[in-house]
Parts: sequence; C-alpha cells; structure tokens
Amino acid sequence: MTDAHVWPASAAVGADGAMRVAGADLRALAAEHGTPAYVLDEADLRSRARAWREAWNDAFGTADVYYAGKAFLSVAVARWVHDEGLRIDTATGGELAVALRAGVPGEAIGLHGNNKSDAELVAARDAGVGRVVIDSMAEIDRVAAVAADGWGGDPGRRAPVMVRVTTGVHAGGHEYIATAHEDQKFGLSVAGGQALAALEAVLDRPELELLGIHSHIGSQILDPAGFTLAARTVLALRSQLAALTGVLVEEVDLGGGFGVAYLPGEVPLDPVRIAKDVAATVADACAELGTPQPRISIEPGRSIVGPSTLTLYTVGTVKPVTLDDSTVRTYVSVDGGMSDNLRPALYGARYHAALVSRTSDAAPVRARVVGKHCESGDIVVHDVDLPGDVAAGDLLAVPVTGAYGRSMASNYNLVPRPPVVAVADGVWRVLVRRETIDDLLALDQG
Repeated sequence: MTDAHVWPASAAVGADGAMRVAGADLRALAAEHGTPAYVLDEADLRSRARAWREAWNDAFGTADVYYAGKAFLSVAVARWVHDEGLRIDTATGGELAVALRAGVPGEAIGLHGNNKSDAELVAARDAGVGRVVIDSMAEIDRVAAVAADGWGGDPGRRAPVMVRVTTGVHAGGHEYIATAHEDQKFGLSVAGGQALAALEAVLDRPELELLGIHSHIGSQILDPAGFTLAARTVLALRSQLAALTGVLVEEVDLGGGFGVAYLPGEVPLDPVRIAKDVAATVADACAELGTPQPRISIEPGRSIVGPSTLTLYTVGTVKPVTLDDSTVRTYVSVDGGMSDNLRPALYGARYHAALVSRTSDAAPVRARVVGKHCESGDIVVHDVDLPGDVAAGDLLAVPVTGAYGRSMASNYNLVPRPPVVAVADGVWRVLVRRETIDDLLALDQG
C-alpha cells in the first residue's frame, strides 16, 4: 500500500475501502473487541527484530541486540523477541517481572534505571540478570551491597555491571528525549570526569564485575552521525581507562533511539545502514587508539514494535471550526485520545490517520483528530486530510503507535486502557485485555 513505511507490513486496503492487517478485517476486529484497540502485526514485529539482529551481526561478526522493553512489553512480545535471538532491556521491576514471566532467562536481561529501588536490585540479583547499568556514583555501593553474597544464586559470582555515561552528543526529536547532554538525569559525564571516576570505582569493588561502558544519546534519531560521534567518545574513554588501570573493558553499548517514519514521506533509519556506519567508525577509532574492538550491543525498541502496531478508533463528534484566516478545520473526535497516546500532548509528536472502514469519493478536508478527554491539548493527529464525509461510526486507524502508546497509557478521566490485539495469518488474539470499569473500581478502597 502507499506510505508503506508508516503501516504494519501486512496492512492492505481492499476495493471495499476496508483495511486488513495480516489478513484480518479491522471492521470485524472492532466489532468483536471494540475500540480503541492497539492492533499488532506479529509477523512484522518478528521480522523487524530479526532485521536488527542480522544487520548488526553481519556488520560486527557478533553483536548483542537488546529489545528496549520500555517501548512496549508484554509476556507474548518478550517471548517473540527472545525467540528471534534478542535479549531484553528492562527499566523497572515491573518490566523485569514481565520478561521473567515470559520465560526469558535472567542472563539475557539487563536492568536500567536512574533510581533503582532496593527491591528492584534484589529482584535482579535473584534472577541473575546479565547486567545492571550503573547510573550514578551512589548506585555503585548499593549494587555492591546487594551482591555481597553473590548473584543469581551463585555465592561466588560478582554482579555484572556497566556504567552509563553521557557523551555530550545531543540527539533526538525533543529535548525531553535527548539523553546525552549534560543537564539531565541520566548517566555520568565523560567531559566532567565523573564517568572515568565511576569506572575506576567499580573496579575497586570486589563484588562487581565491570562488563563495559553504556551510552544512550536520545530517541527518534534519524541521522547516524550522532551514533558514530558517541561511539568515538566512548571508545576513547575505554582506552583512557585501560591506560590508567590496565583494564580494557570488553563491551560497549551504544543504546537505542533509532528513528522510525511517523508520517507519509518520512524515511526510517535503516538497520543495515546504521550498523555499517557504526562498524566502520568503531574499526577506525580502535585502529587510531591501538585497542582491539569491543563487543558491541544496542537497544532498539521503537524501531521494532512501533510500526508493527496501529491504534483503531471509532469516530464520534465531527465539528467544522472556522479559523481566523477564514479557512475551516474539521475536528474529528474519536473514542480515545491522550490516555492511549500521550506523545502528541507530551512532545508535540506528529501522527498520520486514515479512514479504514469504507471507501469515499468525497473531497478531502483539513482535519484534526482529537480525543475525548477534558483537555484542549488532547490531540491525536494535528493535521491530516480525511474524506469530507467522515462521520460518526467510521473507523480511523493511526499507525506507528506500538512504541509508547500502551506503555505510556493512563486512566485519565477514569477511561479504561485499550487492549492489545495481535494478528497473524488472519487470526487475532488478545495479548493484553481491555481494562474495565470494574478494574478501576477494584483499586478504590472507598
């Protein structure tokens, strides 16, 4: 179909104007499961996971690809990505619990977070997670204390850790998601000397095993230059640590943030291209530094689950509004909104939408798709052309909502969160059921 980058790979529109994903008619899916609903193409998600693994293994000989669970994690998704050869990066005890429930072995899981609780660290220890990413000087002592009696049930095993550093490379679509500049909460500064001090401090703790150095420069990055520049900075720090201590760490993690296409005409970051660019940079930098190349790991999330999923809505109120320049914008209200997709309100993120339940010969109108919440900023799609006869009862689909749609969803205005419905070979099944009013009331102690 046209604008293929923004739709699940199997999405197709028939002569009747109805969209089908993996052979499943979205009209029938909506009739059974209601709307809003997140609709996930299982084969597409698996294919994207394989593409990242294969591209980086081809470029480096061997590499570790961690699926960034914060984008979206469920038991089924954790199983699928692990089946495809990926490890899983978790940022909280909840994400860790889901990965473990899926049967992912602790060794294939990492634990991130700038403010890990003692309970989260104990859970990581008990599960024998393959790495804990240290995010502050204070955390070094805390992880060492938890690991005093061993790791993963082995009293002689040290806690495997990496140190997250900030490289000063500012990349990403919004200030809130650019995570490598100095004035933010994550990591330890390379330029300020804190990163080197933390690495040395880890080496001084007998309870800890220093696996390597971790960097994450932002999210929704479409230019490979940020990754190559950050890689050079981290490799130089690795060489500096070796010169001072004699320890050359084996691994460098370059994080995630690989961008996707949200709007027609946009081009996503290609895993093959970025892998080749980074591999060339790593080879050149290590040759200049006189050090062997490290094992490389990365953490794609959005680029795997984002385009595999769309959100299906039912249209309610349609309201033409005359603007100051006498043009008309048609406000199309749907039965969800910022509670199922917070990114437009939080970041001003831009999305696309399409009528997916019927054909229309009506001339397009300038439309804004809005939600049902009591906020003027409850916008799902800022500007999109929709058929002029769009009306209550029509189905609209908003693509590329797999990342941070369900994972950031809320119960604002006490709206139950939508289900996640996976489709494969014309058959659908619920991965995460729809919340109900009874679910909401069950938490209220009266």
